[in-house]
Amino acid sequence: MKTIAVLSRKGGAGKTTLSVSLGVAAQQAGLKAVLADIDPLRSAAVVLGSRREADSILIETSARKLKAVRDACRRSKCGLLIIDTPPSPTSEVVKAIEIADFCLAVARPSALDLAAVQDTIALIGKHRRPGLVVLNQCPPARNGVEAAVTRRALQMLEFSRLPVADTKIRSRLAYQQAASERQSVTEFAPQSEAALDLQRLLVEVGERLARGPARSHDPAYDGPAASGLSFDEPWAASAPALVAASSVTLWEFA
Repeated sequence: MKTIAVLSRKGGAGKTTLSVSLGVAAQQAGLKAVLADIDPLRSAAVVLGSRREADSILIETSARKLKAVRDACRRSKCGLLIIDTPPSPTSEVVKAIEIADFCLAVARPSALDLAAVQDTIALIGKHRRPGLVVLNQCPPARNGVEAAVTRRALQMLEFSRLPVADTKIRSRLAYQQAASERQSVTEFAPQSEAALDLQRLLVEVGERLARGPARSHDPAYDGPAASGLSFDEPWAASAPALVAASSVTLWEFA
């Protein structure tokens, strides 16, 4: 089982939407995925709470119970545990980082978000965890060219302690429409560009986990050994099908 902590020290970055979307996409990919919501706002329940299977896919808990949650998920043969974290306090965020195999630091391409994500990156580095910065709510690229605000964000993050994900999550109406129907975007509009963005990010994270930690740009950073992040079942069975499907518009999951 792999554990991914989704982090943002600033509200409004889209952390919960990303957590829920990745969890649902992972289930569609054939993984047994569980979302542990330790954010007191409990926003994940907006999409997941009304489902018949809510008790098996959503755990509303606290940071101090995360190790017990992780152990229970392992016993039940889960493939993926995603932790939706609160912006603060730091002690709660740290508990999620400590048990994670991989961290996603979420930020919009704005000056305020980029300032806040540096704190998240520093925490991840302090606890020697691999991860990626995910730029969220980016304007769609035009003719393959990123918007000026996205280009500036990439420049600001070029020498940060974590690499930036190749996949950018775009600002798209489909996310709001999906949430109003209590669905993830990959359920609501499976052929949309928004859904494809999420599926690409899932593939990218899976590939990172398969080949080992995303090394920091800081030579002093000493992350965990790559051998500790090799794929196990069911990740190993699902990853090849996802990667093979990544070049097509409508994915067919194994």
